[in-house]
Amino acid sequence: MTDTWQVLLPPAIDPAGPTAIADFAECTGMDEYDSVDDALDDIDRYDAVIVRVAPLDADVIDRADRLKVIAKHGSGLDNVDIDAASERDIVVCNTPGVNARSVAEHAIALLFGIRRNLHTADRHVRSGGWERNDYCGRELDGDTLGLMGFGSIARETARLAEGIGIDIITYDPHHDESIRDGVVRVKTLTELFERSDAVSLHVPLVPGTRGAVSTEQLDALGETGVIINTARGGVIDEDALIDALDSGAIGGAALDTFENEPPGEAHPLCDQDNALLTPHLGGVTVEALQRMSERAAANVRTVYEGGIPDSTVNREAIEGAVQ
Repeated sequence: MTDTWQVLLPPAIDPAGPTAIADFAECTGMDEYDSVDDALDDIDRYDAVIVRVAPLDADVIDRADRLKVIAKHGSGLDNVDIDAASERDIVVCNTPGVNARSVAEHAIALLFGIRRNLHTADRHVRSGGWERNDYCGRELDGDTLGLMGFGSIARETARLAEGIGIDIITYDPHHDESIRDGVVRVKTLTELFERSDAVSLHVPLVPGTRGAVSTEQLDALGETGVIINTARGGVIDEDALIDALDSGAIGGAALDTFENEPPGEAHPLCDQDNALLTPHLGGVTVEALQRMSERAAANVRTVYEGGIPDSTVNREAIEGAVQ
């Protein structure tokens, strides 16, 4: 093929992916515009877009007259209107599993951090303090970690957790084949919280999971339990979480994602000493960013060459449209 495609890139993408498609693609980064909104206002220029968190809603997609593929730089697609893309025969694909190790490591780091009070102890030392007993933590050996979801990231989290002596249980009605020996499966989400010392969330944000973790589950977790979220903020009812932290109904929360991002310094969670907060960086490692860039670019190439990527999420809707 000799046609040159115009490809819109997310800000600060690892160069490995764009370099790999340079033979047919002229790539423009969103950071070359004054703002992401300005970049999306120009969407009708592009044959393909590699997207991280920019919102590709129905209005944007309706203006994307040339767009043939939306390649997610990552796995979660809650920022993409898949139905609108399908109506325009636009392939929507992602890069599942490529950041599993990075996110799993971050989940375990958050678990250590909240259990050992690392965030508050750090601030204490920086302010001149040395009251060690005020920051007494808890060992993880022998604890039970509940995993909401048992996809690739949760499986990697389980493997890491088991290596430090943690027992694993899971609630996942959709991954029968992946529940392996040594992992106990529970029947309800509330049971998962009731039987766990800590719960880590590993599900996409879809109608069935939005607000799924609320007062009932947090009360079941108990006053020493902690919740870890490296998935999507909307899975947790944040008002219920704040109430649980304020009342001491749970021991703590370690959050990498929020219902609205960034949450801003006025968000009530920012005043909670029993909350450890990070800026949605679970998948932000050198290694994962390179893999996601390469895989997303490979998906663009597949569509350019007339195929449909294996990770296409709207295959049934657009099958036959890509020639």
